[in-house]
Amino acid sequence: MSADPRRHVPRTDTLLADGQIVPAVERLGRDLVKDAVRSVQARIRSGELPPADSVAAVLAGLPATAASLRPVLNATGVLVHTNLGRAPLSAAAVEAVVAAAGTTDVELDLATGRRGLRGEAALAALRAAVPAAEAAVVVNNCAAALALVATALGQGRELVIARGELVEIGDGFRIPELLESTGARLREVGTTNRVTVDDYVRAVGPDTGAVLKVHPSNFVVRGFTREVPVAELAAGLAGTGVPLVADVGSGLPAPDPALPVEPDLQTTLADGADLVLASGDKLLGGPQAGLVLGRAELVQRLRRHPLYRALRVDKTTLAALEATLRGPLPPVRRMLAADVAGLRARADALAGRLAAAGVDAVAVDSAARVGGGGAPEHPLPSACVSLPEEFAERLRGGSPPVVAYVDAGRTLLDLRSLLPEDDDTLATAVLGAAAR
Repeated sequence: MSADPRRHVPRTDTLLADGQIVPAVERLGRDLVKDAVRSVQARIRSGELPPADSVAAVLAGLPATAASLRPVLNATGVLVHTNLGRAPLSAAAVEAVVAAAGTTDVELDLATGRRGLRGEAALAALRAAVPAAEAAVVVNNCAAALALVATALGQGRELVIARGELVEIGDGFRIPELLESTGARLREVGTTNRVTVDDYVRAVGPDTGAVLKVHPSNFVVRGFTREVPVAELAAGLAGTGVPLVADVGSGLPAPDPALPVEPDLQTTLADGADLVLASGDKLLGGPQAGLVLGRAELVQRLRRHPLYRALRVDKTTLAALEATLRGPLPPVRRMLAADVAGLRARADALAGRLAAAGVDAVAVDSAARVGGGGAPEHPLPSACVSLPEEFAERLRGGSPPVVAYVDAGRTLLDLRSLLPEDDDTLATAVLGAAAR
């Protein structure tokens, strides 16, 4: 009986009270650490682990944080990767989130001691970034922004929209279903491939709540096609009193030479849109948010609508958004602006470093993408490190995980979706994968 390993399994309370484990209990919580303890106890009972190694095994089995999400290196070449959380926050935004995590003045005017406008500084930063906007409001994503606009302007009324813009985006989400769920009635104009300004104008009447223009961000229609630019549509609606609402999707604040065909917030408003909608976590480079900018009277109607209360964002989102707008260039914007020669130099250096360590690595040219529905057919010249195919799975299982892509039997690490300061970590991850 003395050889029975169960006689030597440390007690749960003994392990939880161990001086090396107590700090982990304080940092991660008792329940999470207890799960790790039970896992170690099971390994000791099975004879897999000697009892003397129990404390070290518990510590090794603990996660870095109490949350299950893990940092990942995005080597896919997709700058705004929805499955990887879209835009990574800048260091300034992360610091702002930490500062806002406690008690803050999110709705308090410290000078007067009275209630203040929620997130006033973040809204001011938005207006500064998009000078054509008279006012702004922020909700929890772009779909929420569209739902709020459709409810406040179109509930029980008609929303005029081109047939070719009744789109489906990711995960089966369909714009017309969202709009109809608000109680608005859709008035479709034009055909699948062509629409004219006269189509819109003829559809406008006393029951029209708004004219809605949706940028078909995740696909391109080619051939015998026509859409109506915002400037032309705004001129056609002049004098009708019907608001023109444009959903541009990706949140590009102003024109960018790297994306000549992507609509931006500033130009869309300057061209005559009354409201413009976009995401905060795509090309703007900030946290998940739905941005609505435009005419002050319309923005105020949205803010005073009861639905806004259910859709508004929290203090940490406001803090991250403000820091993104006021702080240094966020990661996505840096990736977009990356110099191709610099990317190639990084790929050459990384491949040489890995090859010197015995890894079959070579630098190759590639084409990255914006992702997140932005500029779907606009390639971004880039550079990759090419590895044997089996590295893709090994890298995903590493720490930190690295997500690459496989093409023609090779694993490719695209460096445009990574910052230069990530290269050392990436090299270490590849060498670790090679050793497994």
